[in-house]
Amino acid sequence: MDSVGADGLRDNAAREQVTYEQRLNEMSTKRDTALAEAGAAQERFNAALQQISTMQSELLASETRREELTRGIEIAQANLKKAIAERDAAQTARDQFAARLDGDAGATAELARLDDYQATIDFLASALDSTATQRDSMSDHADEAEAFAEEMILEARLQQDRHDKIFTQLEDALSISVAPLDKMFRSAGLNTDTLLNSVRRGYSGQGGPLTPISFSTKGEAPDETSVRANGIIEKLDRMNLYRLAAAKAPFALPVDGSFRFTSGFGPRWGRMHNGTDFAGAHGTPIATTADGVVTFAGRQSGYGNLVKIKHDFGIETRYAHMSAIHVKVGQRVSRGDRIGDMGNTGRSTGTHLHYEVRVGGKPVNPMTYIKAARNVF
Repeated sequence: MDSVGADGLRDNAAREQVTYEQRLNEMSTKRDTALAEAGAAQERFNAALQQISTMQSELLASETRREELTRGIEIAQANLKKAIAERDAAQTARDQFAARLDGDAGATAELARLDDYQATIDFLASALDSTATQRDSMSDHADEAEAFAEEMILEARLQQDRHDKIFTQLEDALSISVAPLDKMFRSAGLNTDTLLNSVRRGYSGQGGPLTPISFSTKGEAPDETSVRANGIIEKLDRMNLYRLAAAKAPFALPVDGSFRFTSGFGPRWGRMHNGTDFAGAHGTPIATTADGVVTFAGRQSGYGNLVKIKHDFGIETRYAHMSAIHVKVGQRVSRGDRIGDMGNTGRSTGTHLHYEVRVGGKPVNPMTYIKAARNVF
């Protein structure tokens, strides 16, 4: 008990809180960077898909053209074979005519017709070579387009893998950070869903970095990247709500200085002791343990100089036996604000603070809240 009340306890709690806030800011920065990269990658991926779609259309057109050229070549080859056969027959006939050529006009006309056959065959052969060359060129272009499409798809998959690693790191970090906060509130006997809904209603403005991401899906279901990004934002929002709730529930120590515990919550001397006593030097600063509004500040029978503060979630804290009161009724205070000084007023055996926590009007053990927050703040 003495070690809990050591001088450096509150300083350690303040440093832990600063570290927690820095960690939250770092995670928010990483989240923003990951989301920006995800958005840029989405745009690059969409551009690549559009380019791939265009190239696939060109590839299909090229394939159709290649098939047409192949059929044309087959037809041309058949015609060429037929023409070659006719040429050979004509060549034979020409040789026969040449052997008996003696200036006969009919033979001369027959030779001219054979020359026409030869010219036609040469033209068909040239056209066939040109068509085959064009077919091979288009086939090479189609192969290049297919290779580029496969390269772009591989790049998109690698980019997706990198995003998966970033999202996984953020998700793991958030799970590790949210778990202690959730445990703290549950250990204090607070319903986390009801608590967060209450905080959310008080902070209902929207916009900024914690607004869910929305991508146009043309009526389709959101993609996996959008779902994971929104999940991270929801966890960050939950952590932020926990941070706000932690300031509104009495998780802090009420004494800003050296002290020791002298009496706990429970039966004492045949009657119920509804709070916890902290003994210290006369005038030790007394601080409110959560944000709230002062509902009573004055002297009350056995309590002596007493301050009552109303907090959210139906919680009230009481600070008794003080030597001086520094707040007024209706004043709004924040966690850590000095509300008075430790004293010995009222029914008291020595200088100390009698500290109570009441939920729904019923006293509960204050140490439940203080111990619940010990590993968080």
